[in-house]
Amino acid sequence: MSPFGWGMFAVGLGWAAATALAVMLGTFALSLNLGLHRVVDVAWGVAFAAVAVVAFGLSGGQGDPGRRALVTGLTVVWGLRLAVHIARRGSGHGEDPRYEVMLARARGNRNLYALRMVYLLQGALVWLVSLPVQAAQYTPRPLSALAWAGTAVWAVGLFFEAVGDAQLARFKADPANRGRIMDQGLWRLTRHPNYFGDFCVWWGLFLVACDGGRQAAAVSVVSPVVMSALLISGSGKRLLERHMAGRPGWDAYMARTSAFFPRPPRRYP
Repeated sequence: MSPFGWGMFAVGLGWAAATALAVMLGTFALSLNLGLHRVVDVAWGVAFAAVAVVAFGLSGGQGDPGRRALVTGLTVVWGLRLAVHIARRGSGHGEDPRYEVMLARARGNRNLYALRMVYLLQGALVWLVSLPVQAAQYTPRPLSALAWAGTAVWAVGLFFEAVGDAQLARFKADPANRGRIMDQGLWRLTRHPNYFGDFCVWWGLFLVACDGGRQAAAVSVVSPVVMSALLISGSGKRLLERHMAGRPGWDAYMARTSAFFPRPPRRYP
């Protein structure tokens, strides 16, 4: 038995690209109907879940059934939770300011610019970042402790992401907190518990893929590296902190709270 199903994996890459593209094009059509491009944020998690399900279907008879079910289940749970959270958060609101700023720079048709720079780009990122989910489906090696270690890292990530999101939602829902900086719960330990959670989720899924062998690890290591770069230096932490700069209390919060990895707050004068 081949240690890694290279042929079917290559076929699966094509189907994953087609799946991500279909989700993003469908979302683009919906956005034109609604007049809101912020719906693409909901599609981010949905696209990962769809890619995982398609990969699971294609890999029957190729990889270990336990690993296939595990990596698919973890991805679907993470993706759909994220999609539901973002949909609830954006319900009743207008366009996301980030997209308004971006579309203001468009030359020519704004919707076609959004298609290129948002939907197709995010579809490509879904395909790239989902490589561990795809690779883990084609390894026949039985599950071992490394897969469960990856699941534990994933669980830590889901906890930080889900609990952090819920704590922030409750904080914002209280009118008494208007204008204040959220510094309670997990937000005392890190300025970005949701981004740290995302970081752990994808390193955890990478470990599940690594459990299948060196080939799966080699073809998928780019995923958590790219996701980490996006979260820390790209459109995640860096962009949000630029937006928050100058708000009352933000400098003091930065001084005492970890930028990314959780730790107890610093004491400062």
